[in-house]
Amino acid sequence: MSLTLSALSKAIILVGLLLSSTQLTLAEETPSPPSPQRTLTIGTKDAPPFAMKAADGVWQGISIDLWRKVARELNLQYQFVEAPTVQDLIKDTASGRFDVAVAALTVTADRERIVDFTQSYYVTGLGIAVPAAWQPSWLPIFRTLTSFGFLQAVLALISLTLATGLFVWLFERGKNESFTGVKSGLTSSVWWSTLAMTQRSPTNTGPTTIGGRMVAIVWMVASIITLAMFTASITSALTTRQLQGNVGSLRDLSDVQVGSVTKTSAAETLDRLSIDNTAYDTIHNGLLAVREGGLDAFVYDKPILAWQLRQHPSLRVRLLDLSFDEQTYAFALSPGSPLRKTLSIAMLESIKSDWWSQTKQRYLGRDQFSENTRILD
Repeated sequence: MSLTLSALSKAIILVGLLLSSTQLTLAEETPSPPSPQRTLTIGTKDAPPFAMKAADGVWQGISIDLWRKVARELNLQYQFVEAPTVQDLIKDTASGRFDVAVAALTVTADRERIVDFTQSYYVTGLGIAVPAAWQPSWLPIFRTLTSFGFLQAVLALISLTLATGLFVWLFERGKNESFTGVKSGLTSSVWWSTLAMTQRSPTNTGPTTIGGRMVAIVWMVASIITLAMFTASITSALTTRQLQGNVGSLRDLSDVQVGSVTKTSAAETLDRLSIDNTAYDTIHNGLLAVREGGLDAFVYDKPILAWQLRQHPSLRVRLLDLSFDEQTYAFALSPGSPLRKTLSIAMLESIKSDWWSQTKQRYLGRDQFSENTRILD
């Protein structure tokens, strides 16, 4: 009996040890946020409409409102501290001066190496701002006339003209003095097909055989249609160029004066795409350069550009209806922060709610509410 009780006691002790060990392991694996009593230092930077400082010193914006909601749900105490630049914001977060960085922070590989990021909460792309009142220039015309598509059309016309001249010569050789001989006959037939294409063919040197005249009829009718289509395409291309200015797509940036904000992900993207760009210290200064004619285009995060142009209509700068190089915004945290998982979970719950849709619409408006769905690869 004593032996049985002894074995039972050992079993109870063993189970207790196992339970204690399991609870300890779970406690170690489950991250917990800092104590609510500790006031977190939240770094931010003016980046409308994601982070904006009012005249009374109160911060607001898409990112700020999201942080307030998440912090309220997690019962976190915090204070905002402003950083002068994005670089300072990242550097001070990496050093531990800021517990969290909340602004329009783009997630990049270089930044991921020195700080931690939460779940992304906004997806957008880079936008292109161009002059609203574009001055006519010969540059768009020159670029159209030297484009690959234009050269293709010219070569196609030349090929058809040569082919028609060859067929006419094959039918007319030995039967028409105007097309006698190989060298002179071929030259005359090609010259005739060229004049026929432009409706300038002299009647006394035309084909006389049935086969030659059949080729001539087909060529004259086809050339009228071909030239009409060619003229319409060139006119449309030139008109589009005149209306939209020097920049109408991403590929146009390689041939014009481009600017961006220094040491930002937008500038890094332009460098990666081998697009020469001029660095500006602020977005507003870059947009002023576009208005004054110093730049043909200014590249930056599209929602921020849209906000700036909406706030300053006197700039007379417009935003192209396209985005490129997908950008994701997230909160940055000091390396190894225990806040990362809890914040990400709370953020995911918030951005799936109606509150998030209403917040974005309040700051961005209906026009820009879905702009992040039109992103070019």
